[in-house]
Amino acid sequence: MHTYKSLYLCSVAKYVCKFCIRLQSTARGPSAPLGARLLTNPEDIFQHNMWDHVQWTEEEKERAREKAEDNSSVHIPLAEQGKFDTEACGYWDRFYETHRNKFFKDRRWLFQEFPELLPLRLRSPLADVSQAGNSSSGRTSETCQDHSSDPPPRHRDADSPVCPTSVDAQAAHGEETLVTSFPGQHADFRILEVGCGVGNSVFPIVKSIKETGAFVYCCDFSPHAIQLVKEHPDYDQSVCHAFVHDLCEEGASFPVPLQSLDVVMAVFVLSSIHPARLQAVVNRLTTYLKPGGVFLFRDYGRYDLSQLRFKKGQCLADHFYTRGDGTCVYFFTSDEVRSLFTNAGLEELQNLEDRRLQVNRGKKVVMHRVWMQSKYQKTHEKIKQKNMYLFF
Repeated sequence: MHTYKSLYLCSVAKYVCKFCIRLQSTARGPSAPLGARLLTNPEDIFQHNMWDHVQWTEEEKERAREKAEDNSSVHIPLAEQGKFDTEACGYWDRFYETHRNKFFKDRRWLFQEFPELLPLRLRSPLADVSQAGNSSSGRTSETCQDHSSDPPPRHRDADSPVCPTSVDAQAAHGEETLVTSFPGQHADFRILEVGCGVGNSVFPIVKSIKETGAFVYCCDFSPHAIQLVKEHPDYDQSVCHAFVHDLCEEGASFPVPLQSLDVVMAVFVLSSIHPARLQAVVNRLTTYLKPGGVFLFRDYGRYDLSQLRFKKGQCLADHFYTRGDGTCVYFFTSDEVRSLFTNAGLEELQNLEDRRLQVNRGKKVVMHRVWMQSKYQKTHEKIKQKNMYLFF
């Protein structure tokens, strides 16, 4: 009995230790529990494939800046740039037609980094408190070959007709949005993933939200990608609705009313849009969030290895490049991310720069990776007003 009690107390102590680490300020970078592999001895660098919370030396920062300046010194002529915007759908459709679902791995880290993807009643107390501490485990990565007792929900069939009235048209005329029939209308928690690709985020979510009263919407402007999502064995119309949608097309409407979503998630998708278009895209997506809803974001950071690998002649604009297959990518800073979401009227919950050291132990090569991870909330007007009064 004494041994069992000791083991229990030891387990609790470890849990509390992880909890305390996770509440550290984000000023120090992403924190544990999963991001606790720290390189303290340079001689150990080839002992693991990845090291967390890496601080760059001034020499490394300067070298990265010089490399980015060099590979962006020659821009693609303006007369040739238009096709990368107007034909973007075609480039991505060919990408998915070629690679199908073999290129990216499923993002099983989602709920560790983004517990907001679960209804509040299903989240662990640790996850909720850690969010208040504005922290992250920082152990997520985009991996690819490079590139209860609650009653079951009464979901409407995802193929049921949607009210033909365009919610965007209503918003444009200042009308109150009222859509009487739409997929997932009976759900009490709704998630939208934009730029879902072939479902590497969708299906981990679908498996976790069944019988919870939640519903997930996912869209991509590649018809081939959406077809692959619908053909996936885990695609379930009772909890998921996949559809083709171009985020940059202002007149395109979503199959849900305004202010009806609890979560909007964009993981490695906004970087594919020209930076001049980004603010309008985020502004529009924000209108679909409920008051209190959260926008989850993860994407490439400035001077990531993939940016420094570009050659001269692939640059479209500052820190915006086109790959050999015609797809595009932008590399963000934390200040740019903050401006993007706060200008859309959202309040910052988290804005992290995740710097890690990726190691190829076979070739003895060390690579610096940089990702941005952020969470922004659409605050209730009443809460805003209450907070304003506190200053008087």
